[in-house]
Amino acid sequence: MRASERTQQPVLRMALAFTSMLASESEESQKIREHIVAMSVRECLQGVGGDSPVSKRQKAMMVLNLFGTEKLGPQALTTYGWNSKFANFEDDNEQRFIDHLQGFIDDGIKMPRYENQPFKFEVLADCFDLALLLQEAHGNRQIRDHCSQMITRFKWVSEREEFSFLRCDPNSFAENEKIPSTFIEGLIGVSREGGYPSKSGQITIIDLNDAADEVVEIAAAVIARMVFEKLRRATPRNKYPVHMILEEAHRYIAQKPSRYAIDASRIFERIAKEGRKYGAFLLVASQRPSELSRTVLSQCSNFVVHRIQNPDDLAHIRQMTPFISESVLKRLPSLPKQHALIFGNAVNIPTTFKVRNVNPTPDSNDTEIREIWFRPAGFEVQL
Repeated sequence: MRASERTQQPVLRMALAFTSMLASESEESQKIREHIVAMSVRECLQGVGGDSPVSKRQKAMMVLNLFGTEKLGPQALTTYGWNSKFANFEDDNEQRFIDHLQGFIDDGIKMPRYENQPFKFEVLADCFDLALLLQEAHGNRQIRDHCSQMITRFKWVSEREEFSFLRCDPNSFAENEKIPSTFIEGLIGVSREGGYPSKSGQITIIDLNDAADEVVEIAAAVIARMVFEKLRRATPRNKYPVHMILEEAHRYIAQKPSRYAIDASRIFERIAKEGRKYGAFLLVASQRPSELSRTVLSQCSNFVVHRIQNPDDLAHIRQMTPFISESVLKRLPSLPKQHALIFGNAVNIPTTFKVRNVNPTPDSNDTEIREIWFRPAGFEVQL
C-alpha cells in the first residue's frame, strides 16, 4: 500500500484489526465492536463536513448494517422512529438516538489488534471506512484527505488481476490449516515426520519471472523476512545455514526505492548486516552493481565480476576495492565469455579465472543475429 508511517499505517493497522474483531464472537470483542459502531454512527450524524443531513444518516445506516450487533444494529433506528423512506427521524428522535449511543461508548476501552485471522478482501474495504470514521470521531477531521492515496491504491489492488491471490475465499484454508506453519520450513528444505524436523531438500527455486514488478519485490521481501525470522528464533541458533541467491538482484535490493514498495529492501539490508550470526547468507547477482543497495554491498565479503563496460559500474567497483590495480580494472571491459575477476576473503589477491562449463548447459545462449536476421519470404517463424 506504500502507506506513510505517521498517518496511513495506523489506519491500515486499525482496519486489519477490525477484520479480526468481526471474526471474533467473544463478549469482550462485542463490547469493543459496539463502542466503535456507536462512536462511528455518532460521528456520521453529528460530524462536521460537507455532507447533507440525508447523506449523513444514510452513512450511519450503512455502518449499522455492516458492523451492528444484536444490541446496536439497524433495529435500534426503528425504535427511535427511523423513516427509511425519507432517511430521517420523526420529531426530535435523532437526539434521543444519539443519547442512546452514549451508553455503548467506553473511553477506557482497549482497541483490538490484528490476530492473523483470514478475512474476505472486500471486508477490509468496509473496515477502512470504519477506521476513518473512528479517527474522525476522535477529532482528526483531515484523516480522509491524508489517506486518500492509500485508499486509491487499495482500490487499484482490488481490481488488478495479478493481485487476485489476495482476494481468495478465506474458507479455502480450512482444510489445510497446518500449511502456514510449515510453509517456510518447506522452502528451506525441512519436513516433519512424526513431529520431528528432518532435512528433505537442498535447493528450492522460486521462479518469479512471470510476476509483475510490483508483486516480485514484495513477494521476495516477505519470503526473505519469514525465512530470517525462522532462523532467528531457531534453537540451537546458527546450526542450519541458509543461502538466499538473488538473481537479477536489482529488482529486489535497489539503492533507490521503487514506486511499488518503498521499504521492501530493508529486510535484505538487515540480513546482510545481521544474518551471519543466525546462519542466513546472501548471494547477490546483478548486471548493474551501481544500482544495488550500498548497505548490502558493503557487507559482501567476496566479489565475482564478469565483463563490465558501463563507466558507473566500473567506478563503483573501484570504490569497493581500492587495492585493485588499474591494470586489472582495465581488463574488465574486454574480458571474454566465461572469464571473471574474483577478489575478497576467498582469494589472497584479485585474480581473473575461467568458469568451468556447466552440465547440463542452461538455455541462455546469445541470439545469433548474424545467422537469423535475414530469412526468405514465407519462412516459418516460431514465437
